[in-house]
Formats: sequence, structure tokens, C-alpha cells
Amino acid sequence: MFHLSIYRIFIDMILFPNAKINIGLNIISKRSDGYHNIETIMYPVPWCDILEVVPASGGNTTLTVTGRPVACPPEKNLVMKAYRALDSRIPLPPVDIFLHKVVPDGAGLGGGSADAAFTLIVLNGLFNLGLGKKTLAEIASGIGADCPFFIYNVPMLATGTGTELAPVDLSLKGYRIAIVKPAVSVPTAEAYSGVTPRSAEFPLVDSAADAPCKWTGKVVNDFEVSVSARHTGIAAIKESLTALGAVYAAMSGSGSAVFGIFPEQSDNLADLLESTFPGCDIFTALLS
Repeated sequence: MFHLSIYRIFIDMILFPNAKINIGLNIISKRSDGYHNIETIMYPVPWCDILEVVPASGGNTTLTVTGRPVACPPEKNLVMKAYRALDSRIPLPPVDIFLHKVVPDGAGLGGGSADAAFTLIVLNGLFNLGLGKKTLAEIASGIGADCPFFIYNVPMLATGTGTELAPVDLSLKGYRIAIVKPAVSVPTAEAYSGVTPRSAEFPLVDSAADAPCKWTGKVVNDFEVSVSARHTGIAAIKESLTALGAVYAAMSGSGSAVFGIFPEQSDNLADLLESTFPGCDIFTALLS
């Protein structure tokens, strides 16, 4: 199983915030606070951004973003929200933060949430704060629903609004993951506007305990129907991944990225993906 040693802080304070996929996503009910209760399994995958944090060269904390364009000013970036959230608890010296974006946004892969969580982790190490994972996850929960998951960065069953986490015994070791992100991005609010909460037809943890080849029809993402209706290319990507040999394919989170799980021996998969999905962002890796 892919796993990052997230508490190993490198000398130059560089970490690699990774993406996640959602294995099943059941939208159970709408809460009185306007949010939704969900049930999903989050699984880390090694598609990574690059995050560097160093003591500030000036008197203020700064964020420099390179790589993929990010559609928000630095002060609203989740990385800066993470710095401010920790600084409100334990006053911190200023730092210069450099974020190189590789994981696409608006994809349902948690890229921004991972960046925020890893910022908390690196600040904790840089300044020897001694905060445990539970405390960091509590702080992360105030930044975004997916953020606490990346503090632990192992397969987790997420319930409530996505911040209530419990370890789940699930390994995709030996499978190859392929992720295809079309040009379209799906805002989370748009995705939620098209769903009707309902009880899950199949218990998620029980269904996911089977081999991935048995997941189709049981391990489902409740966002898929409405999001695919608005963005028809998503369903086409899912169908194409299955045609290329995926034993299971689904949209991740609220979209728009679609992942496929392939047998380890899948030959020339990267080349097939590039030729099948021109204009899409593509990632593939053997899970360990």
C-alpha cells in the first residue's frame, strides 16, 4: 500500500503532498447546518505536489505558487489558511512557503486539502511544536473536510461531513491506478446541488472488502449520476477505462477526475491513456 512517512521532515523542509481517491461515496443525509453526512473510503495515491517551507527572508509570511494555475489569490489559499489556523493556537515566526502545483484542482482528488494538511505537518516539525496527529487533525478539520485525512494519510473510512475518520483494512497493493482528469472542473457546491441524500444500498466497508473486480454496482459514488449528466465526458472516460481493462472505474469525490484500477501486469497503460484521452491530465502508478 502506498504510504508517505509524513513525519519525516527533510533538511530543506520539502514535502510532497499527495492526492487521494474516494472508493465509494454515499451521501446519507442533509444536516441542519446545511452540510451533508457522507460515507466514503479515502485512499492515498502518489500523485504529488511539492511543498517547501523555510524561515521568512522578510518580516511577513509569504506564499509563492508555481506549476498549475490556482484560481485564488495567495491569501485565500488553503496553505495560508493552515498557517493562520496553527498561528492562532501557537504564535509562529513568519515563513516563506513555496508550492509547486502538480495535482489538478476541481478534480475530487483533494490536492488543496493535502497542501494544507502537509503545511501543518511541516510547521509542526520546523518549529518543534510537538503536536500529535490527533491535534493536527483537529486543526485541519477547521480548514476543510478532506484535510484531516491527509494528516494520517492511510486508508480511512470518513463519515459525518468527512472529518470523522476510522482506519479501514483495505489495500490496493499490486494494482495499477490510472487517473484521468478532463479539462472541466466541478465545483463542490455544484456537485451537491444535484444529489438527493439516501441510505446506502450496500454497506460500503463490507462491499469494499471484496476484490475490486466485485465492486461495480455495489461501491458507488452518489455524485456520479448528476455530475455525469452535466458533464458527459466523465461517463465516457469511465467507460473507456473499463474498455482498456480496468477491473473497476469510478469518479473520485465530487469530480471531475475518474480513476481506474488495473491489474499489475497492464502493459503500455500510460501510452494507451495518452492516446485515448488527448487533452486530459493523466496519472498512472503501481500501488505499493
